[in-house]
Amino acid sequence: MVTVYTKNNCPKCMMTKNVLGAAGIAFQSINIDEDLNPNEREEKIQQFKGLGFMTMPIVIKEGMSPDEYISGFNPEKLQTLKD
Repeated sequence: MVTVYTKNNCPKCMMTKNVLGAAGIAFQSINIDEDLNPNEREEKIQQFKGLGFMTMPIVIKEGMSPDEYISGFNPEKLQTLKD
C-alpha cells in the first residue's frame, strides 16, 4: 500500500495524486491539515522534518525505509511504485 501525506493548498500534492491515479497505483491519502488532530499533525511534521523532509507531499510505500520516501513532486520516482 502507498500512503501520500498531503496538506491543504498544495499543488505538488494534487499533481502527485494525479500521477499515481493515472499510473493505476492504488494509494491512501492522508491530509495532515484535515485528517489528523493537532497533536498528531505536529508529531507527523516533526517526524518528517527529523528525516530531512521540508516539502509535501511525502509518499511512502509499505516496506520502504525512510531514505526511500519520496518528498515533493517527483514523477520519475512515483513510477517506481508500480508493483
